[in-house]
Amino acid sequence: MAATHERHLHSVPLPRLGGVAIFLSFAACMGLSAAWAIRHPNLRPPNFFQTMQTVLVPAALVFALGVWDDLRGVGPYVKFGVQAVAASMLYAGGLRIINIPVLFGNRPLPWFVELMFTVIWVLAITNAFNLIDGLDGLAAGSALFSTMVAFVLAAFHGPVLVEVMTIALAGAILGFLRFNFNPATIFLGDSGSLFIGFLLSALALHGAQKAPTIVAVAIPIVSFGLPILETVLSIIRRLISGRPVFTADREHIHHKLLQHGMSHRQVVIILYGVSAVFAMLSLFLLWPTGSSLGLVMAVLGIGIWIGVQHLGYLEFGEIARVGRRTLDQPQIFVNNLAIRRATEELKVAHDLEQIRHILTAAFGSNDFDGFQLNLRLSPGQIISFADAGLAEDTESSFRWMKPGVKHLNTSSLWTIALSLFSSSQRACGTLMIYRLYSRRDLQLDVNLLTAIFPTALADALDRTQTQPVEVIPMHDQDASLLSAQAG
Repeated sequence: MAATHERHLHSVPLPRLGGVAIFLSFAACMGLSAAWAIRHPNLRPPNFFQTMQTVLVPAALVFALGVWDDLRGVGPYVKFGVQAVAASMLYAGGLRIINIPVLFGNRPLPWFVELMFTVIWVLAITNAFNLIDGLDGLAAGSALFSTMVAFVLAAFHGPVLVEVMTIALAGAILGFLRFNFNPATIFLGDSGSLFIGFLLSALALHGAQKAPTIVAVAIPIVSFGLPILETVLSIIRRLISGRPVFTADREHIHHKLLQHGMSHRQVVIILYGVSAVFAMLSLFLLWPTGSSLGLVMAVLGIGIWIGVQHLGYLEFGEIARVGRRTLDQPQIFVNNLAIRRATEELKVAHDLEQIRHILTAAFGSNDFDGFQLNLRLSPGQIISFADAGLAEDTESSFRWMKPGVKHLNTSSLWTIALSLFSSSQRACGTLMIYRLYSRRDLQLDVNLLTAIFPTALADALDRTQTQPVEVIPMHDQDASLLSAQAG
C-alpha cells in the first residue's frame, strides 16, 4: 500500500508493507531453529518451545495489527488495546517486570503492579519505534543497534533462544535496510515498526530476568535511548503546547534536523551515530559499578541537554523562560509592590502634583523607561507646562523619563497605552508607558497595570477637576523623593 502518513516526507507514493518481509524472514529463521531443536532434542535448551511460543504468538498478533493499520487504518485506542493484550500474554508466559529497584528497592511487587508496569513498558517501546519511523531507514537502523545490544546481553547472561532471536531479527533488519535506506524503495510501515518494537521489548524482558539488577533496569532503557527520547520529548511538547498527545506533527527530532538544512541522508546518519552512542554507553553497564553508572548518566544527561537546546524547540524555550522568571521573582515582588503601593496612594490623592510624584516614584523603581500622562481637562481648568505647552485648549500632558534616557522618540521602543476611565465612566485621559527594547524580561506583572491601577489613576484625576489647578512640572528628578516614594 502507498505511504500517505503525514510524518513521511516523500511526494512519490511508496509501498509500506516492508514489515511483512522482516516478519517472514524472522519467522523462517525461527522455523529452522524449531526444526533443529526437534532433530537434536539432547541439545535443546530447557523450555525452548515454551519460550518461543510465549514471544512469537503475541508478536504475531502485534504484526497483524500493524498490517491492518497499514491497509485500513486503526485508531490509537484500538492500537493500545491490542498491544496491551499482547503485553498481558507476555506477562502470562512469565516475561514480566518483577521489581523496579530505583523506586521500590529489591522488594517483589504485587502481581497487578507487575502487570501494569509490564504493559506500560511494552506499549512504550513498541510505539517509540513506530514514532521515529519518519525517515528512510531511521527506525530500522536504530532498531539494529538496539538488537545488537540485546544480543550482547543475551551472550553474557543467556538464554540461548534470545541469542538466536536477536541474530534472526538483526539479519532481517539488515537485509531490509538495503531497500529502506535513502532513497528508499519500500517503507517499514506500522507492520514492521510495531513488530520490531514489540519484539525488542519482549527480548529485553527476557534478558532482564537473567541479568543483575542494575543491568536489568539500565541497559534496555539506555539501548533504546533514541526512540525513548523521541517519545518523551513528543509527549512533553504536546502537553506544554496544549495539543492532543496522539496528534502527528513535524516537530520530531529528524524534522528539526531537516529544518537546520541537512539532507535526509545526513540526518539519518547523524541519528545512527546517536543510536550507536546510546548502544555503546549501555554496554558499559555490563560491568556495573557506582562510578560507571554515574558516568553514563552524566554523559547522557549533558548530551541530551545540549542536543535539545540545539534543536530549538519553542516549548522548552518557554520552560527556560519560566525558570528564569522564577529566579527573578524577588525583583518582580519589588516592582509589583511599587505599582500596588501607587494604586493605594492614588486613592487618596487630590491634586496633580501628588499624582505626578506617585507616578514617577512607581515607574522610577521598575523596568519601564518613561511615561506620558495625557489629561482631558474641564472647561476653565488651567495647567501650565513650561516645556511642553498645551496640546489643545481642552487637553494637556506631561512626560517623565528615567534618568539616563536621552529621548523616547526611537524605533527601539514599545508602548502600553491605558485609557483612563473613572469609576463613574468619565474619560480622564490616557497614560502611555514606554520601555526601550531589551534582552532582559520585564520584571513586572502587567496585569497590575491593566486592572485596578488605571481606575485608581482616573478617579484621582477626576477629583482634581473640582477646582482650577496650576501645575508646573519639575525639570530635574528628585532622586531622594523617588526612592522615598518607592520604598
